[in-house]
Amino acid sequence: MTAAADGRVGAGFLSDGALLLMAVAAGLCAGSNYFNQPLLHSIAQGLGVTDAAAASTVTLAQLAYALGLVLLVPLGDLLERRRLAVSLMGLAAVGLMLSGWAQGFAMLVAGTAITGLFSVAAQILVPMAATLSDPARSGRAVGLLMSGLLTGILAARSVAGLLSSVGGWSLVYRVSALAMLLLAAALFFVLPRSRNPQPVRYGQALWSLGRLARQHPRLRSRALLGALSFGSVSVLFSTMALLLGGPAHGLDDKAIGLIGLVGVAGALVASLAGRLADRGWGNVTTAVSVLLLLLGWGALALGGQHLGWFVLGFLLVDMGLPGVHISNQSVIYALAPQARSRINAVYMSTYFLGASAGSALGAAAWRQGGWPACCALGAALVLLAAAVLWHDRRLAAGQGVEQQSG
Repeated sequence: MTAAADGRVGAGFLSDGALLLMAVAAGLCAGSNYFNQPLLHSIAQGLGVTDAAAASTVTLAQLAYALGLVLLVPLGDLLERRRLAVSLMGLAAVGLMLSGWAQGFAMLVAGTAITGLFSVAAQILVPMAATLSDPARSGRAVGLLMSGLLTGILAARSVAGLLSSVGGWSLVYRVSALAMLLLAAALFFVLPRSRNPQPVRYGQALWSLGRLARQHPRLRSRALLGALSFGSVSVLFSTMALLLGGPAHGLDDKAIGLIGLVGVAGALVASLAGRLADRGWGNVTTAVSVLLLLLGWGALALGGQHLGWFVLGFLLVDMGLPGVHISNQSVIYALAPQARSRINAVYMSTYFLGASAGSALGAAAWRQGGWPACCALGAALVLLAAAVLWHDRRLAAGQGVEQQSG
């Protein structure tokens, strides 16, 4: 296939096989930053450092990823996208190799930082899929990639635990490095060349991030909606192990990891949300997804003493988050099609900032009031998200009136 001037494939669009390959790659890129979370104690013992020092790699991975979102994702509007995504994946594989063959903690820190920085290749692939797909099915394409990405995040902890039990904590990094290289090579041969028909300079791209946020009110509202939703779910992710491993349930790490796999089923909602967005049901999908988040926290509150309620709440929350996220992206990508990578950088930076804040607030809530305080915090963030959604609906209605009068 050859690339047309607008970045789409010559006589057609991306095949389902190509989209599936991109989804797997996005999942591996995103999941590579979560491998360390269930392995911290083993890493500390293996490298002779404290648990606190090992835990610092979790924060490092998040900060490096956030930096990559700001500095590297805008390159998708400047450079040829296939080569850019493949190159970033290759560099992320180098980071995984450093971690997998780390002889000391400093080497692990370097590998973690490199992996986090360059694994933002996933955020190059997502808008690329929207650009190269049939416009009538772009929501489906984005939903498929986000299903892969979210599945990678949710499954990473369980996969890491299983591989660690087979060959030690370093095995997951070595296996994922090889998988990353193989996927990068496959994408290079499968994907067509794609370039922004109106490329801008790098400095202009970075400067334009703020301008895009100022210019598009719905980018601000949808980014805030995503941040509050992901922040709410991060309250759960940062404290669930404390609850499940505590006296109320007494589960071991393997059992907690298996419960985490329940969330993979919820991640599959992303594909359905994309299809609904294509049919003009994006706003309804967002509202239903926010409601699922709120109902999920109600079930999770009961799950403090009853494991069945916890599993149900966990599933509802993991169904609600991708529904919000995909419908958000269907809105923001339509705001400025020629600047999708930069639009994505603004949105995703805000999105992960919300996640980091949610994790910190969740830990503080646990210290102050235990699981009930965490549930109250999670529900409060969802209610704020509902208020932002109401504001976004007013913005959308106002834009519709302006277009009709024009």
